[in-house]
Amino acid sequence: MDRAALFDVDGTLTDTNHLHVVSWWEALRQAGHEVPMHAVHRAIGLPGEDLLDHVLGEDRDRTGDERLSTGHDTLYATYFERIPALPAAADLLRTLARAEWKVLLVTSAKDRELSALRRALDAEDALTHTASSEDVEQGKPAPDPVLHALELAQVPPERAVFVGDSVWDMKAAARAGVTGVGLLCGGIPRADLEEAGTAAVYADPADLLARLGDSPFSRLTAPD
Repeated sequence: MDRAALFDVDGTLTDTNHLHVVSWWEALRQAGHEVPMHAVHRAIGLPGEDLLDHVLGEDRDRTGDERLSTGHDTLYATYFERIPALPAAADLLRTLARAEWKVLLVTSAKDRELSALRRALDAEDALTHTASSEDVEQGKPAPDPVLHALELAQVPPERAVFVGDSVWDMKAAARAGVTGVGLLCGGIPRADLEEAGTAAVYADPADLLARLGDSPFSRLTAPD
């Protein structure tokens, strides 16, 4: 098992991006910030502090950051028991695991949120490790989360593929020297993912699973 299949979770394996958008939008609104939802959507996938930099500016008053993050977390937690996995997400992970890939989650989620996502996926038997934002100093688009996942898997970058739905995922993969595969199910346009460095784009996990044989995964053969 000298190959690693790395997966973002929100928007890639679970249909949660718009739940995050609404939760951040409402937390911002309650704090007196008028931010359009499309601006929040483009920032989903960034760690909380970086997301706030993206939508409010780096020169903002940061004294309210903790309140905003807590507001988002509290609102998002109301969806924990209803988080939907995307079609064929678990099947994709299990198919790769059976083909002797090390399957790892690479996510900004932590604690209760990560537990809820894993319950929604219901594919614990396919997972080798999980790398969270708490394990590194910088989140995506920095390469740190991807490099940490490679360390956990003990696999070099050229023997890994990272699947994600955001520009930040693709930039992190490129900076780590890992092949990036983009999915459109998170709502980010194909052109944006391609510009960020993705090697291939698919509609969702089901589409990637159906076309796995001619995807970037097929280019990394198993050892003899």
